[in-house]
Amino acid sequence: MSRMENTFQTVSADDFPAMLDPDRYGRRSPAFDKIIAATHDHFWDPLDSRFIDFSAPFDLKNQYLVNPKLSAELQTSAVDGLTEQQKIYLANRLQHYQISVILHGEQGALNMSASLCHIMLDPGAQEYAANQCREEARHVTGFTQYIKARFGKPEKVGGFLRNLLVELVGSPLVWKKIVGLQMVLEGLAMGVFASYFQYANDPVLVRLMQLTMTDEAFHHKFGKIWADKTIPFVSPEERDAIEDWAKEVFNALLLNLSDPEQKQHIYAEVGLDWKFVQGAMIEAFTSDFRRAQMQESTNIFRVLIKTLVKAGIITDRTAPYYAAYVDMKELHAEGDKMVGDDIAEEGIKLLKEINMFSKPASIAAE
Repeated sequence: MSRMENTFQTVSADDFPAMLDPDRYGRRSPAFDKIIAATHDHFWDPLDSRFIDFSAPFDLKNQYLVNPKLSAELQTSAVDGLTEQQKIYLANRLQHYQISVILHGEQGALNMSASLCHIMLDPGAQEYAANQCREEARHVTGFTQYIKARFGKPEKVGGFLRNLLVELVGSPLVWKKIVGLQMVLEGLAMGVFASYFQYANDPVLVRLMQLTMTDEAFHHKFGKIWADKTIPFVSPEERDAIEDWAKEVFNALLLNLSDPEQKQHIYAEVGLDWKFVQGAMIEAFTSDFRRAQMQESTNIFRVLIKTLVKAGIITDRTAPYYAAYVDMKELHAEGDKMVGDDIAEEGIKLLKEINMFSKPASIAAE
């Protein structure tokens, strides 16, 4: 990476003396200044009811929290024997689990962006990472408050996603952290949040997703800038390693994101065995079914593929794999605008209005 811009140079996480180089402070790149400055435009406080009121009620007993189409199990024959009341209960418990997964993902993003502060040599890139860390922290607070209001406490996360988060946070490979966080997880998140914004029946959940997206849209842009400036300069071997790893993660997410074994305790609450549910899901979710789902602009896997395409992480080597699910020519022809960008822009307009009339901050030491 010898030709890589100074903006994207990194050091070992334990090389703090490199941060004390007097010349380093003056080598700040302006690459992220606009994103950093825009932080003020999308500030929100999850503990301030002017931004979001978690006390607003919702009838979980009689209403679907989100459209049942977002609960994979309800698209299968596994639920044919359940009453409508049981289906509502199961769907909402599954959303309890899914929103908990989002919370754990935000915690992973917080820790990963914090770790970038230790290795980014450029002061501008370091400040951006610190900003993202702060924003991920408010997402953790926001989703914690929502789960507390609706369900009490979060569900545990296990399986592939837990292992992926642990791998990314602990990895010494810079590209794995940034591709994993800003490309894979943020790309997935934009699809997930856009789907919830479109299909959630709880106005509080819709609001939480939009506020979160006002931050995530900028995190996604950082990943795109990083990829544009670094991928062309890595060695062919490392370039292939990045592309192959992204494909492996995509495939694992496709196969494991709705892992029934991790939710067996939830199925048991309505008398379903997880292996029975797993069989019904295998039967229902054929390649043709997945391909049809990925035609929707908000489908999380379509959004992730587009993210990788626009970052140059999918080339002719791996394109045939993804072409089995989406029209690659169509993705290449689309602009850089991502699903959720319009939702985020509308959210930022709302936040500007709220922040315009904000009261001065109180003194923290009171």
